[in-house]
Amino acid sequence: MRELLDDIDRWTSAGKSIAVARVVDIEGSGPRGPGAAMAVNQDGEVSGSVSGGCVESAVVAEALAILAGEQPSRIVTFGYSDDDAFAVGLTCGGIIHLFIQPLTSMTAYDIFVAPARDNTPVALATVVEGPHVGATMVITPTSNASGSLGHLELDRVVLRDAIGELEAGRTSVRHYGPEGQSTPEDLVDTATVRVFVESFSPPPMMWIFGAVDFTAALGRVAKILGYHVTVCDAREIFATRRRFPMADEVIVSWPTPLFTERGSRLGPRDAVCILTHDPKFDVPAIQGALATNVGYIGVMGSRKTHAKRLERLAEVGITSAADLSRVHSPIGLDLGGRTPEETAIAIVAEIIASRTGRSATSLAQSDGPIH
Repeated sequence: MRELLDDIDRWTSAGKSIAVARVVDIEGSGPRGPGAAMAVNQDGEVSGSVSGGCVESAVVAEALAILAGEQPSRIVTFGYSDDDAFAVGLTCGGIIHLFIQPLTSMTAYDIFVAPARDNTPVALATVVEGPHVGATMVITPTSNASGSLGHLELDRVVLRDAIGELEAGRTSVRHYGPEGQSTPEDLVDTATVRVFVESFSPPPMMWIFGAVDFTAALGRVAKILGYHVTVCDAREIFATRRRFPMADEVIVSWPTPLFTERGSRLGPRDAVCILTHDPKFDVPAIQGALATNVGYIGVMGSRKTHAKRLERLAEVGITSAADLSRVHSPIGLDLGGRTPEETAIAIVAEIIASRTGRSATSLAQSDGPIH
């Protein structure tokens, strides 16, 4: 969607009506994933692509019909046809589902544009099926929302879920009852509301220092949660792509050069996990992390190890309570885990609790809303 903004602005300034088609779901193989978008103006001019050329001409026809009032905003499906070789479809054999609507029905579009252009995290939630089809709401990570999906409770629940999708950098279709009730993903019901939540945000980053067994497990869990994972270790023999295939990056380096080069990119959504047990490595890693705005800093080691680490931190001038309170060590929640995989779950659980401000009490032992 972001790549369409300049053309949409130009067409809007010229007084042209515009329809926007977005991929909301795919089945099997698809040339482009959910969020791929294409805009069509009243003259049939096109910006963007939803399939790399397979179905674009048919999408233009559908968009023009919607702009002419011949069809409502709706989901349109394209897939390969074995029965008719000349039918419009995908040569890859998959199925794509597009939602096409006039730009004028995207009521919060003007609010969405500024953060989208600035690459500031923002989500666009659109009702693609159910009551109020085409209603939109713009959501930011600070829990601000503009627009409405037609019901206050639905707006509240979608706001909550969209913030979660935005934090993970995910785009997906979510299912609700008409008043925001949660429904199973496989429920097919005329009362079901399908909401397309489109995230415009780079994924959160997790930097893991130390090429150890726990690193591989943590990297796998972090990828499930949508993190861009970087593994860093100064030992070239251990910091290899073969050992950490799940990582987006494997960097052979000491911590200081990495923080000097990229530390300014870290923000509240990101995490630094230091698993080294080596003061030559973890002390400069902690120093580097504390100099950033990263939201979570966790350091592996026993309480005895951490007590000695605090002495070394004091030697390099890190003594303030504010700084030390940012360092989670021993790392992770006390879940009783022992294996690398169980430890990884404990670490990401603490990251989530830290980010949301929760005390991580068992839900069974608490009261009040669970979200």
